[in-house]
Amino acid sequence: MFSASTVETPEVLDPIVNDSPNFEQPVEEVTVEEVVTTVVIEEVEETPAEEVDPVVAFASSLRLQAGDWFVIHSYAGLENRVKTNLENRIISLNMEDYIFQVEVPIEEITEIKAGTRKQIKRNKFPGYVLVRMELTDDSWGVVRHTPGVTGFVGHAHTPSPLKLEEVVAILAPRIEKRIVSATTGQTTTVREVQVLDFAVGDSVTVVDG
Repeated sequence: MFSASTVETPEVLDPIVNDSPNFEQPVEEVTVEEVVTTVVIEEVEETPAEEVDPVVAFASSLRLQAGDWFVIHSYAGLENRVKTNLENRIISLNMEDYIFQVEVPIEEITEIKAGTRKQIKRNKFPGYVLVRMELTDDSWGVVRHTPGVTGFVGHAHTPSPLKLEEVVAILAPRIEKRIVSATTGQTTTVREVQVLDFAVGDSVTVVDG
């Protein structure tokens, strides 16, 4: 039978009391000092680069180029067409390792007509084209049989190449003008040739000489 004596009285535990004192950790004040670093930058004077004469630089580059320069005859007025024809033949006949460059010397002149000044370009040597190449039987044949070409200057089958000074004299002014234009942004000419257009009977006033 169920009776009160059979019920165990649970043990009553004393509440846990934290008798330990309440220690508060002191807060230490930290002072942050601002550190200012002064950087001293010394100005270094740049030494201006020494200007190189474009003509001298061009002559130096010529010495490093493969092949020699030869002059070929062409029909007057067809110089640019000969240049295009030859460049096409170089590619189609796989002669890039023997024929390297084709140039038509051009000069820029000042033409004065009816009081108006105008800059024009014209062939410096009408009827002539310059070719830089290794002279072999095959390369000679490719150049010689290009439409518009009438032959090499000099001996027909063993032409003599131009001297370095001659190539510089022919091509350097054009190269120099190109360099100056690229660096300054202005169109300048190395050698100005004035072409005056007067008719017979025109009144001319001499102001000097």
